[in-house]
Amino acid sequence: MKCTQYYPVLMTDNVAETAGFYRENFKFKAVFEADWYVHLQSAEDKSVNLAVLDRSHETIPEEGRGRTSAGLLLNFEVEDVDAVYADAQKKGLPVLLALKDEPFGQRHFITKDPNGVLIDVIKPIPPSPEFLAQFAPEAVPA
Repeated sequence: MKCTQYYPVLMTDNVAETAGFYRENFKFKAVFEADWYVHLQSAEDKSVNLAVLDRSHETIPEEGRGRTSAGLLLNFEVEDVDAVYADAQKKGLPVLLALKDEPFGQRHFITKDPNGVLIDVIKPIPPSPEFLAQFAPEAVPA
């Protein structure tokens, strides 16, 4: 299978509110917008996409219709996590995990969207020697 694009689709009761959250806080723009579905694309990188779908829409098979996102954590790798953290605090976003450095090679914080979907905002950093040995050579954070 040759995958040409990959992006998560968040199922929600409030498409407009959820899409607005990602526009206002994570610099997404709508590239397709209907009352039941919004396809968002990063204003800074066209390859970063996210979609929002009404969880009761008929295109969802009956087995999945009406469900919400559970057990989901969205990771956004950014160039300046400190600036994003300061902006999140200024906007009053809930901070579930305060900005911190992790020995496994991340400086990050965690917030959530209006549906309770966790959002981990990350800047890769050099890992500790203990964790360095667990990385493939081409995947070591700089």
